[in-house]
Amino acid sequence: MKISSTALMALLAALALTACNDEAKDTHPDKLVTQRRALFKEFTRTLEPMGLVARDRKDYNPREFNVSALALQKTASQPWSLFTPDSNYPPTHAKPEVWLKAAAFKAAQDDYRSSVDQLVSAAQGDNLNLIKTRVNEVQKNCKSCHEQFRNDTGT
Repeated sequence: MKISSTALMALLAALALTACNDEAKDTHPDKLVTQRRALFKEFTRTLEPMGLVARDRKDYNPREFNVSALALQKTASQPWSLFTPDSNYPPTHAKPEVWLKAAAFKAAQDDYRSSVDQLVSAAQGDNLNLIKTRVNEVQKNCKSCHEQFRNDTGT
């Protein structure tokens, strides 16, 4: 069987990329990093459609929006207890500041939960401009927390 040089190069490139993406496994008995990642992914899945509404890229459906806001509120307090002292291990993306600046990390959590609560209150009304403002505040809190406490380059 003869393999062309182009096919061989493509195969080698694919293998190299696979090797680069080989992330450490979550070896903690309670899989704390895996659990909190799943919750943050749920935040994203829930918040993204609301963000589309806030940017006028999706039609506003009050009932659907309210359900999403309540779902976000339900999960808003869940991941934080998973940042225990023994949960700073690969494959975490948390910066050491999560543990070194615990008060600031707690304040960021409180800001996030407060903005989610304000979004839920706005979603129960009919002021779309206020709703958009509240969505933007939630997103701003997410971004701020990531900038301070999440290492987006890995580990």
